[in-house]
Amino acid sequence: MNSSERALEGKRVIVTGGSRGIGNEIVRQCLSSGADVYYMSRSEAADHADLSELAASNGRQVTWIAADMADEQSVSSAVKQVLDTAGGVDVLVNNAGITRDGLIMRMKTEDWEDVLKVNLTGAFIACRAVTRAMAKARGGAIINISSVVGITGNAGQTNYSAAKAGLIGFSKSLARELASRTVRVNVVAPGFINTDMTSVLSDEIRASISGSIPLGRIGEAKEIAEVVTFLASDRASYITGQVLAVDGGMTM
Repeated sequence: MNSSERALEGKRVIVTGGSRGIGNEIVRQCLSSGADVYYMSRSEAADHADLSELAASNGRQVTWIAADMADEQSVSSAVKQVLDTAGGVDVLVNNAGITRDGLIMRMKTEDWEDVLKVNLTGAFIACRAVTRAMAKARGGAIINISSVVGITGNAGQTNYSAAKAGLIGFSKSLARELASRTVRVNVVAPGFINTDMTSVLSDEIRASISGSIPLGRIGEAKEIAEVVTFLASDRASYITGQVLAVDGGMTM
């Protein structure tokens, strides 16, 4: 999809975990597509000035709201701030996530709980906070960012895989709950994507990963953002309850 088509013209978008990586690119794509964007993270994006310039060039605005996805009150208050300021919300993108990798025999209980709290419970709280407004408006789109490991599993990531798999089940159930109000809920499951998280991998590991991907390369954050922007737009008006793996064919 070409973001210059401004498929999100005038829409009010919340992006959790929008300060860097995939979330930051989603913020950019939404701004380029004509949306006003409110991104939530513990710290402001390093490129916030650039985001503000991009927003202004498109006649839109971008706002950072401090929020800790592990804290229920913090998330609820952040969403309420958007609803009070913008008068509603059209799109919620739950992108925030953390990892605490390790084999289960050595995994601490807090490493399990922290990952589920941010990656799954945080998304639940954000969704709960917007659904009343969306249902009343009889329209909206929620896109939850899962992962291919939520589909396939991955050794050393039982906590992360459980959270991402849980997000899929949660999203399908929520899609059924909200369909009668014309609120759509979908999931994007990225494969290996070039981000800060994967940049620490050695060239040997990156080559091995690329070799296991049918398209033969690691993906880019903008390729996830383009799909998210499409699902958020009215062009996806008949799509709900779906899981779209953007993974170069890894899970085919």
